[in-house]
Amino acid sequence: MPEYESHEYDVIIIGAGGAGLRAAIEAHGKGLRTALVCKSLLGKAHTVMAEGGAAAALGNVWPEDNWKVHFRDTMRGGKTVNNWRMAQLHAQEAPDRIYELEAWGALFDRTADGRILQRDFGGHRYARLAHVGDRTGLELIRTLQQRAVSLGIDVFMECKILKLLKDSDGQVSAAVGYWRPTGEFIVFTAKAFVLATGSIGRSWKYTSNSWESTGDGHAMALWAGADLIDMEFVQFHPTGMVWPLSVRGLLVTEGVRGDGGVLRNSDGKRFMFDYIPEMFAAETADSEAEGDRWYEDHTNNRRPPELLPRDEVARSINSEVKAGRGSPHGGVFLDIASRRSPEYIRRRLPSMYHQFMELAGVDITTEPMEVGPTCHYVMGGIRVDAESAATTAPGLFAAGEVAAGLHGANRLGGNSLSDLLVFGRRAGLGASEYAEGRTGTPSVDNSEVDSVIEGALAPLGRDGGESPYDLQNDLQETMQSLVGIIRTESELTAADEALGELDERAANLSVSGATPYNPGWNLATDLPSMLAVSRLVTGGAIQRKESRGGHTRDDFPGPDPEMGKVNFVQRYLDTGGIEIEPTTRPEMPEELAELLKEGN
Repeated sequence: MPEYESHEYDVIIIGAGGAGLRAAIEAHGKGLRTALVCKSLLGKAHTVMAEGGAAAALGNVWPEDNWKVHFRDTMRGGKTVNNWRMAQLHAQEAPDRIYELEAWGALFDRTADGRILQRDFGGHRYARLAHVGDRTGLELIRTLQQRAVSLGIDVFMECKILKLLKDSDGQVSAAVGYWRPTGEFIVFTAKAFVLATGSIGRSWKYTSNSWESTGDGHAMALWAGADLIDMEFVQFHPTGMVWPLSVRGLLVTEGVRGDGGVLRNSDGKRFMFDYIPEMFAAETADSEAEGDRWYEDHTNNRRPPELLPRDEVARSINSEVKAGRGSPHGGVFLDIASRRSPEYIRRRLPSMYHQFMELAGVDITTEPMEVGPTCHYVMGGIRVDAESAATTAPGLFAAGEVAAGLHGANRLGGNSLSDLLVFGRRAGLGASEYAEGRTGTPSVDNSEVDSVIEGALAPLGRDGGESPYDLQNDLQETMQSLVGIIRTESELTAADEALGELDERAANLSVSGATPYNPGWNLATDLPSMLAVSRLVTGGAIQRKESRGGHTRDDFPGPDPEMGKVNFVQRYLDTGGIEIEPTTRPEMPEELAELLKEGN
């Protein structure tokens, strides 16, 4: 029988990014024994890469802004397949969460009269992103981490969770994992669990996601019996670094465009004007300033076309590159140097300035950046209740990017950070209430624990099998080339077949060495999750025969009104397969539906 250490709590939060930290703070505040478990070091969560700001209708820059406009922008950006109740709660509660963060010590940039400054971002009617230069995610993590540590919340760092287990009543009761540095195993039991594990982007070749984003939470929820929805909706951020290759995909914040940066092709043309409504196509502007004025006058939209929703900008860049008007390294040019002074750029975008200077040898105060679409965010994820963040698996809750519903088919920039705060809090509260109402002591079947541990160790005892690095490379090539920004039936079918073959190869993984400090073995334990979420994305993309938001089908180029009424729910079957079920969304209340008819 394998040996392992064990710990018992009331609430366990898996993931220590913004959502996980906020959930832990809430659960601890309810007097429950609470612990955070994170795959890497505390403070290293991918939340730190969210640079531009947190969206909240504070009305500090534009007094006309309010939760109703924010709700409308979110629903329109998500092509109305969002969970309308989540979008409503998010818009209503985001301001309180930002002011709460400020009270806990967050140092936001300020207006001249001392209020929290807000910047423009794509898809938002008004400037509503509260920010700290271009390091907002880092400040959010710093603030929440400091509060969590000061409260004495237990933290288990560099601890990888492999699987969730249920008790005889079907409630999630345990999590089996191991310490990444040593390979020693650990089991947590609790009355409630919160998944806040982030994204799935490492299954693609070019991604802004850090190494932790292997879809662990999505896969664990699937295997535990929870429903997942909308997995076909994957967002490719329009602007990732395309050179040098070593940092290809690294995020270039939308704040560059929010602060005046424009996109140009190899001819130096500001091409985004060609991708707005057809009525502009016949117009010729003598200057960019005239183009900006025409755009604002004819669309009643004060944002430049570079700040259209991310899916639209990414597809426009992709079209320019395919037409042969791309940059030397396969992207386009993002130019802020001709629009803003060097002092302004260094003050407003310090991280971007240093990132390009140090990694690419590019001074963005004097020359343009080369950028292109990069796999960035998954709108789909675990199906949750809007009020409590409960999943369909009893005892399991989810928040942040691992949870679905708020963003629909396409997330607006800035909504992710306020999402973490709003639904991180709700997940912590929901898990606390569930734990308080749960009777008895959570139990775990030792034979199931042994089975998980033996499965994790299997590659170490196998000779002559598959290299996890070869398998990872083939997976990333498959997803990048066949399930990327533009999709077709034939390519998706080919991807599904290829993923089936990769699943078979994964059963024969072989790793040399022992468990301590073994990156090959760590990757071998990540691959089951990566393969599972790749099957979910591909399966959903095959079923959704339309183009909507982050999902573009070249063979079905327009939206289908009937498909716009459904979410594709995916769940694990006892036989091992995955069921995909189209489910009609609940009807929106009339007073909210009326909001979508207002404004422009």
